[in-house]
Amino acid sequence: FTCISSTMIAKYCYNCFTVDKIKPLLDYGHTHFGENKIQESLQKWTEIKNAHQNLNLHMIGKLQTNKVKYAIPLFDYLHSLDNFKLAKKISEEQNKKNKYLKIFIQVNLENEVQKGGIDINNLNEFYKECVLDLKLNIVGLMCIPPIEGNTKLYFKKMAQLNNSLNLKELSMGMSSDYLDAIEYGSTFIRVGTKIFGNRT
Repeated sequence: FTCISSTMIAKYCYNCFTVDKIKPLLDYGHTHFGENKIQESLQKWTEIKNAHQNLNLHMIGKLQTNKVKYAIPLFDYLHSLDNFKLAKKISEEQNKKNKYLKIFIQVNLENEVQKGGIDINNLNEFYKECVLDLKLNIVGLMCIPPIEGNTKLYFKKMAQLNNSLNLKELSMGMSSDYLDAIEYGSTFIRVGTKIFGNRT
């Protein structure tokens, strides 16, 4: 995935392909990009980030605890914090490396078993544990709405949850629904197919 700064209220995230595909964006001055796999990210972005100090890299995909030590030095944002074990590991590694990510808590709106994320009923307690106990920099919430159902209703619910925690950033919306996401206050959207086409 990749993220772009915009003059609009949102920062755009879209699917990140090979370096030759994203180089025109780098040359244009785009500073926000995203990925969903640690190994691929290390190979692709380590050298690029060293050459572009103002570049912000976003971890969009699920992060395993055994990969946190690799993620902290490379990434600037994490969009998928979904359990306390991971939160604790991030806190420990950040303190070791003296680098602190901007983090989104992933919310599982309908308790879908195939998706990660915090249950809405546990969100307040989890947020407090992350901020007060682990001193994580939680900047917002993230969701991937269920495929079936009214997407706007889920985005509206996310906006309400985000506001209830007084969080400024909100990560939701992809190629098929990013306009609706922006309508409900998303500040980070993930748009890949609309820009690069389908990944082969």
